[in-house]
Amino acid sequence: IHVPSLRPRTSRDMFQGNHTRVSEFLLLGLSEQLEHQQLLFVLFLGMYLVTVVGNLLIILAISLDSYLHTPMYVFLANLSLADISSISTSVPKMLVNIQTKSQSISFGECVTQMYFSIVFVVIDNFLLGVMAYDRFVAICYPLNYITVMRPRLCTLLMATSWLFSNLVALTHTLLLVQLTFCDANTIPHFFCDLAPLLHLSCSDTVLNQLVMFILGSSVIAVPFGLILFSYICIVSTVLKISSAEGKWKTFSTCGSHLSVVTLFYGTIIGVYFLPSSAQSVNNEKIGAMLFTVVTPMVNPFIYSLRNKDIKGALKKIINKKIFFL
Repeated sequence: IHVPSLRPRTSRDMFQGNHTRVSEFLLLGLSEQLEHQQLLFVLFLGMYLVTVVGNLLIILAISLDSYLHTPMYVFLANLSLADISSISTSVPKMLVNIQTKSQSISFGECVTQMYFSIVFVVIDNFLLGVMAYDRFVAICYPLNYITVMRPRLCTLLMATSWLFSNLVALTHTLLLVQLTFCDANTIPHFFCDLAPLLHLSCSDTVLNQLVMFILGSSVIAVPFGLILFSYICIVSTVLKISSAEGKWKTFSTCGSHLSVVTLFYGTIIGVYFLPSSAQSVNNEKIGAMLFTVVTPMVNPFIYSLRNKDIKGALKKIINKKIFFL
């Protein structure tokens, strides 16, 4: 979710010279590393497989272990599904382009890739907010947890998050396809992001940028505000516990979620909210790669290494597999 400056395009920007309508774009994200293309292919294929397998194991562990059929782990399963989907919107196309020595992506593919990348960024935001609320209720109101986090509410929270994510993406997509793209068709990234596409358009993009600013700010601010509020209340409750062991045991239940939140929002701030004068194109590429590839890959490790329930469920799966072999 990019929050750009709202500088309107002038008539000179839009109509200068003879224009040819663009039917495809060129993704230049890794094209400068020509001598390392096969190495990059192996690296990103490995990262993609680790991400998919790691998140699938989380989903499998939660699905098969009835002990993990609680709101927190249901939300985690949805987050893992979103992470698999998120990396699948960009990396497979990049791998195909490396193997075919092509940089092109059709207009339709590009718009589709942009749509789903927005969906899964937004759903990650809202799921992290919902998970923070779950931890807030569990720690601050433990006796009321079952009555508050009832199945109907959990289903409503998940359905609303997925629905709103698609509505945000659909809004941006419908506005984007009204624009005209001509002459310039090179995107300095390895996937189609909304802001670079708006920059390439020769139409007036003021409305697009205004909507992007409003929706982008809301999508970030609302879940982050919920996370901040939840952790302020959690810390306040933990500090009231008399023993140091009790404080650590209570707060440790938030450790995995807090680690993922720090990684997720830290990357967002680095990619999208630093002043443009402080960023080079290479820094933006690195940041986008961290956000779209590294974060979904690391999340399963954070939850499997720091969460004894997930580790226990994974051990059961492995032991059953070995037994049947």
